[in-house]
Amino acid sequence: MKPVEIYTTPICGFCVAAKRLLNKKGVEFAEYDVMMSPDKRTEMAQRSNGGRTVPQIFIDGKPIGGCDELFELEGDDLLDRMLA
Repeated sequence: MKPVEIYTTPICGFCVAAKRLLNKKGVEFAEYDVMMSPDKRTEMAQRSNGGRTVPQIFIDGKPIGGCDELFELEGDDLLDRMLA
């Protein structure tokens, strides 16, 4: 399975929903809390081409967007292929 990274904050409902979907699918992921680590917020913005909202999700180093995009990939049956 390709590596997954997710930039989050502890008070973000969309972050919780995205992590819940990944956990339901058995996907391991690295999580970076941008609230507690401001340097991670800067890193997130650079890696996501300016994305400033959380979550920002990366699969195999490629930005896929946030929670809505993750659920859209799942609904279109593309997420499993991206993770394989």
